Amino acid sequence: MSEALPPRPHGDEQPRPPRPQFGEYASPEEQQRRIQANPLPVPTPAPAAGAEEPAPVVPVAGSGASTGRLIDRVVTVALLVYGLLNVIVTIPQLTDYVTYAENLLGMMGVDATLSDPAGGRGWGVAAALVMGLGWLATAALSYLRLRAGRTAFWIPIVGAVVFLGASGLLMTVPLLNDPAVLDAIMRAGTP
Repeated sequence: MSEALPPRPHGDEQPRPPRPQFGEYASPEEQQRRIQANPLPVPTPAPAAGAEEPAPVVPVAGSGASTGRLIDRVVTVALLVYGLLNVIVTIPQLTDYVTYAENLLGMMGVDATLSDPAGGRGWGVAAALVMGLGWLATAALSYLRLRAGRTAFWIPIVGAVVFLGASGLLMTVPLLNDPAVLDAIMRAGTP
């Protein structure tokens, strides 16, 4: 009982040969690559009568890599969550620039007030945007690296340094451009 084969395309009425099922048309090199990629299990001899049966061998190749990837994922996600919480808490503080400046100057021990309190609000909003967009960029890059199976824990750390630094610089611009505050800072620095 032979199976009827479908005709060839383009009007050729000669039947096609059956499709290869078990690599009949693979070159010896292709066959060897497949054999090395998926080696067959090696049979073990049966234990002698009365001998203890050996413990089964559990393959450990690659288990360290998967554990390392799991740790990297956990650390990366934990850093991103911590960063998100930090951004959520910090953004409202940055947009209220007057309170931010008063708290900062108080921590520095400088007795000064801003000459133009409303002028700093735009800088605070810019700093808040830098932090928010920076976190989004950091999360996206971390996701892409994790998805590619590459180490990603360092991306949230670098993102925090870069974007917190940039927002910090934006927050100092109004303070350093205010002559009264700058004079008070200079006086506080001299004995």
